[in-house]
Amino acid sequence: MSKPTLLVLAAGMASRYGSLKQMDGVGPAGEAIIDYSIFDAVRAGFGKVVFVIRSTFADSFKAAFPASRFGGKIEVDFVYQELDKLPEGFSVPAERSKPWGTNHAIMMGADVINEPFAVINADDFYGYDAFRTMATYLNSLTAEDRGKYCMVGYKLANTLSEFGTVSRGECIVDEQGYLKGMTERLGVKRQASGKVTYEEGGEYVEIDAESTVSMNMFGFTPDYFGHSERLFVDFLRKPETMANLKSEYYIANVVNNLLESGEATMKVLTCDAQWFGVTYKEDKPDVEAKIRSLIRAGEYPAKLW
Repeated sequence: MSKPTLLVLAAGMASRYGSLKQMDGVGPAGEAIIDYSIFDAVRAGFGKVVFVIRSTFADSFKAAFPASRFGGKIEVDFVYQELDKLPEGFSVPAERSKPWGTNHAIMMGADVINEPFAVINADDFYGYDAFRTMATYLNSLTAEDRGKYCMVGYKLANTLSEFGTVSRGECIVDEQGYLKGMTERLGVKRQASGKVTYEEGGEYVEIDAESTVSMNMFGFTPDYFGHSERLFVDFLRKPETMANLKSEYYIANVVNNLLESGEATMKVLTCDAQWFGVTYKEDKPDVEAKIRSLIRAGEYPAKLW
């Protein structure tokens, strides 16, 4: 069976951060967080990386991350998430400018991915052990395996920013370590009291800081693309979807549906990797410091490529 593929979601314009944070250097030799993800993916055994980007910044992105950057150690491809990439019979609402969401981004990889694949965010640092754990699971699958999905879970308290709110997928996990359901929580932050809350209906609702959350590190088999297309049509047919110019087709929408219907299972993998990310510009110095610490500990070379 082919080596697994890594699908990197890099199409967001990073409005809160103020620039294309996916390209921002955080390593001592100017490496971006993406570079560390690719470096970890290579040594974990992934065979290809597919970047999901947008045509508006494609030239800049490809100039920053050409295939040659990675020294021929992994195959590189690019796909494009655009508003008008919709199923036949649907069109973009006249005033809509917001992308359709994370699962729509995943769908862009359907024409170039035919093997088990992992999905990650471009601006999250997942750590080598997360990639190793994911690759081990995906490599255990056979060509006949369908719907045996997985995700790497993290503790909510370890995934917050000190400088603003974040969005997290809160997970319900059974005793066998399988996901039972996932709820997208928006506006998550730690309050001055120490409690962690999310925003719902204009109010702050407390959430357990020890909760398992998704950081969009998922593992899928290729049948996921077909399910996504079918459920996207259902999503677009809802009147409220087209009426709300900010409605999004989240990964949680598809995963929850497939778990409820019994068409798929999702194993929640645990690992010792350290997660951190750049949501706001103010996060960058902390990320740089953590990377320097990992380099001193021998986890990464001072220059990746």
